[in-house]
Amino acid sequence: MGMFRSFGINSSGMTAQRFRTDIISQNVANASTTRTENGTPYRRKIVSFAEKSTTPSFSSVLAKANSSYSGSGVKVSEVSEDIENDFVMKYDPSHPDADENGYVSYPNVNIVTEMTDLIDASRSYEANATAFSASKSMAVKGLEMAK
Repeated sequence: MGMFRSFGINSSGMTAQRFRTDIISQNVANASTTRTENGTPYRRKIVSFAEKSTTPSFSSVLAKANSSYSGSGVKVSEVSEDIENDFVMKYDPSHPDADENGYVSYPNVNIVTEMTDLIDASRSYEANATAFSASKSMAVKGLEMAK
């Protein structure tokens, strides 16, 4: 694997984890939003990753030969809503969004889960940044040896 390919892989991982952190922040910010534009409580969002396509076709090999290498790595495949977990029902008859029985549907956001996911995303970002830095150090040492 070429040195510059590792830069692309690590930077794609950092970009994906930064996006995941943004979605987690959005979930935490909307943890008590009981009504969105469509009239329902906020539903937790989940980020899914996929491997960047590395299957070469003739056109991609030709494009690669004519341009710089774009790198492989990871990409965000989708941002979906968490439909497995139900909304949290709390009794609060004075709330404006309470139903006829006095219950309010709150988002299916669990702050503990979100904070755990945030730590995971942060550590993954740090691991990619460390690998990027190590690759950079190796490239610099290689250039110093060539002098």
